[in-house]
Amino acid sequence: MAILQDQTASLQAQLAKLKAENEALKAKAMARQTITFKVSAEKGCLSVYGLGRFPVTLYGGQWLRLAKAIPQLLEFIEENRDSMSWKD
Repeated sequence: MAILQDQTASLQAQLAKLKAENEALKAKAMARQTITFKVSAEKGCLSVYGLGRFPVTLYGGQWLRLAKAIPQLLEFIEENRDSMSWKD
């Protein structure tokens, strides 16, 4: 009977550990989905993190040109939606 209680306690401890690991992984995944910004100290470029595996880095002027082109970009996406791949 004592062996069964020891095994039950061990399994409950393992379950608690796995639940904690699962919550940590969920938190990490959510943090990855968050978009963050950083200006590099070396060149003064703006990097956007959270869109993919690597950051998207452009100079300030390039970001402004891209921002002004957003209406054209959205129109292009709508026109080519069927031929594009989608990943959230």
